[in-house]
Amino acid sequence: MIAVLIDELRRRLGSRFTVQELADLYGSGVDWASDIAWRSGAATDAATTVDAAFARYAREAADYAGGRLR
Repeated sequence: MIAVLIDELRRRLGSRFTVQELADLYGSGVDWASDIAWRSGAATDAATTVDAAFARYAREAADYAGGRLR
């Protein structure tokens, strides 16, 4: 389930992005991500799945360094 959301995040942000860009995307609304999670079988855990996908994808940000900005 998370992999499907990460693929969608990659499509929306690309492979080179910053933590701020990811946060801005999250802040603009995640209904689209909840819909994907729901369709992928997350059911009542859709919100947790969305948050986990964003947290996982944050690790790939150009300015992420173990919780500290580079």
